[in-house]
Amino acid sequence: MELSKVSLDFDGSVALLKFNHPEALNAIGGEMLQGLADAVAEISGRGNAVRCLLLTGEGRGFCAGANLADRGGNERRAAGGGLRNAYHPLLLTLRDLPMPMVTAVNGPAAGVGMSFAVMGDMVCASKQAFFLQAFARIGLVPDGGSTFLLPRLVGWGRAVELSMLAERLPAEQAFEWGLVNRLYDDNDALMDGAMDIAQRLANGPRSLGLIRRAYWATWHNSYEQQLELEAQLQGQASATDDAVEGRRAFLEKRDPNFSGA
Repeated sequence: MELSKVSLDFDGSVALLKFNHPEALNAIGGEMLQGLADAVAEISGRGNAVRCLLLTGEGRGFCAGANLADRGGNERRAAGGGLRNAYHPLLLTLRDLPMPMVTAVNGPAAGVGMSFAVMGDMVCASKQAFFLQAFARIGLVPDGGSTFLLPRLVGWGRAVELSMLAERLPAEQAFEWGLVNRLYDDNDALMDGAMDIAQRLANGPRSLGLIRRAYWATWHNSYEQQLELEAQLQGQASATDDAVEGRRAFLEKRDPNFSGA
């Protein structure tokens, strides 16, 4: 399948998706957005054959945000429609994937690139990476869901500071704040480590996708609603082959061999 300005490869049951426009630090334009949507559709279409998504950038950057040169010369063009029509469906599809998502931040993650980076269930970064809420630098408002995610990940004060001052957040500080789960010395170690995590998740039980769904729901459910959702998801999980295998492995004192079914 030919994809525009992204690349998609499969390593066993891990889908490796890369922003692939390194000459622009993987800034996102219309072609890349379509490429991302096509790639995610391909991943979803493979069903249980793909059990984890690993998202990273080609070259020395993760994603430098929106490609401002892609605006067709109209400096006052309203951007809201583009967000609703292109970005939002993609972001919602990523949120609803029934599999874990790992991000490997190998360089600048700026603007909406930062929004994609922090969507990962596991966020990995090299010490060469940094995060930047760049929007205020060009007179815009954070988007890509960052005003939803950041206060919940790093707290209200830090989120507002990042967005209003538009200062770089080095990967090491992001790790200290809890925005990054795993920190690596360089990009080679990053990709080895992120792929190891992705493979571990891909070899995990089908319930990992249900766990992901449960945690996303905590941000809009009441306590009572979350208790009910846990009961519903537990009912689904307990009926899977993986739950049967997990119980057998526990009783037989061996490691489980999950199939994702």
